Amino acid sequence: MTALLALASLLTVAVVLAVLYRPLGDYMARVYESESDTRVERGLYRLIGVAPRAEQTWPAYLRAVLAFSLVGVLIVYLLQRLQQWLPYSLGLSAPSPHLAFNTAVSFVTNTNWQSYSPEATLGYTVQAAGLAVQNFVSAAVGIAVSVALVRGLARRTSGTLGNFWVDLTRGLLRILLPLAVIGAFVLMVGGVIQNVHPFTEITTLAGGTQNIPGGPTASQEVIKELGTNGGGFFNANASHPFENPRPWTNLFEILLMLVIPFSLPRTFGRMVRDHRQGYAILAAMAILYVASFAILTALEAHGAGAAPQLAGAAMEGKEQRFGIVGTTLFGTTSTLTSTGAVDAMHDSFTALGGMMPMINMMLGEVAPGGVGSGLYGMLMVAVIAVFIAGLLIGRTPEYLGKKIGPREMKLASLYILVMPALVVVGTALSFALPGVREDVTNTSILNPGPHGLSEVLYAFTSAANNNGSAFAGLAANTPWLNTALGVAMVLGRFVPIVFVLALAGSLAAQDKVPVTAGTLPTHRLQFVGLLLFVIILVSALTFFPVLTLGPLAEGLL
Repeated sequence: MTALLALASLLTVAVVLAVLYRPLGDYMARVYESESDTRVERGLYRLIGVAPRAEQTWPAYLRAVLAFSLVGVLIVYLLQRLQQWLPYSLGLSAPSPHLAFNTAVSFVTNTNWQSYSPEATLGYTVQAAGLAVQNFVSAAVGIAVSVALVRGLARRTSGTLGNFWVDLTRGLLRILLPLAVIGAFVLMVGGVIQNVHPFTEITTLAGGTQNIPGGPTASQEVIKELGTNGGGFFNANASHPFENPRPWTNLFEILLMLVIPFSLPRTFGRMVRDHRQGYAILAAMAILYVASFAILTALEAHGAGAAPQLAGAAMEGKEQRFGIVGTTLFGTTSTLTSTGAVDAMHDSFTALGGMMPMINMMLGEVAPGGVGSGLYGMLMVAVIAVFIAGLLIGRTPEYLGKKIGPREMKLASLYILVMPALVVVGTALSFALPGVREDVTNTSILNPGPHGLSEVLYAFTSAANNNGSAFAGLAANTPWLNTALGVAMVLGRFVPIVFVLALAGSLAAQDKVPVTAGTLPTHRLQFVGLLLFVIILVSALTFFPVLTLGPLAEGLL
């Protein structure tokens, strides 16, 4: 029965995404290739002093990304620190400096890691004006960077990649905002709340009292999923009935997370004038997604132990209204798309089942990955795959007519190394530094032993990948983890973007070379298999040792 339900759910998602793949993908390509601006856009460009037809080199594009993001961090930080003087603060005080830093960095980097209980920490103004706004703009930044890389592959002997401010504005006004308005209406129909009510005190059945929060939840929930952000309005995130009331809203939120990342390969194919290239990228993403979902569902449905066997499945930490399949489909989606939203507690998954969300992130979140970041991550892997193919079978290292030389290979390799280095170093320092180790083991870790290592490993994997989900047993609101995870988020977001834009600039400057008998076809199943091989090999060689000390050790005991 579980297998049939899993197959039905997967087919439902696949059919909807297949219907939307072409129209949405083509529409996004038209958005970024259009030479015309709307009246609202022209007004915004005049307001901020942007010449929309003036294109930028890759260093200028990068400076714009970094400057915009830095201003975002400062604004969100100040909103939190001034919270008690803002309207709709609900009487809540300002978060500590290290928590405010962590939260500001988290939302600007599209991570949305939350070391706090949102409804008990942040008022409505900070949630809406700070966090929800960053949900939009951080997603738009991700799409803009991916489009810049695609332009680098598509253009010939060009010194520019477009204009960041134009790409950002169009992503916001033409893609994210319209979809979010429609999605928010659907969620409100499904029962997601949308108000500015203060706390409501109720009397429980046992005679006690409880404060029930309200809030503008639907408007934040929709962009949280659509922009692959993940930060919940409530501490229970998408397992809270105010955020995710019904099984069909659960499925709708899954579709929101997937719709843009799975449509961007079509945008890529259209912009490089070869839809077959988009289908190859899409196939690699889909194969990894289906395999991960199948494995996680099997592990959770057949969890070892007396309690799961008596219950029929490992139901601890899961919502009854979603069941095993609704939980594993959501968990697979959120950790493969850098969303970080959860409709169950991953900390309560079986040992091997809890390893799967970690592996999803350790793959680089490329199946399909975050909004924009998934596409540019997969294209960086494609560059490496082309180079490896050239070494193994003697084919010319070219991708879409662009030669992959030492400079391109160095940039792609450095991109791949950033995330694993942050994960491994961050986890190691948490247990190696005197004082920090005692704080982590005595304060932060709920379950000592292999599971405690898994909690810390999951946290740094989530932060470095800009995912934001967590093993809920980890108490992360400490000076060390707030600071260390914040640094991991910043480096995990912006250092890879440096390499992506540098590679885009290098490729854009090249002319296209003609196809010859030695050119490797990059639209066939063989290349899809090579992509999968590179993704899995890099992750396995990097993370298998530490996985043996955490989830594998716990699961095989």
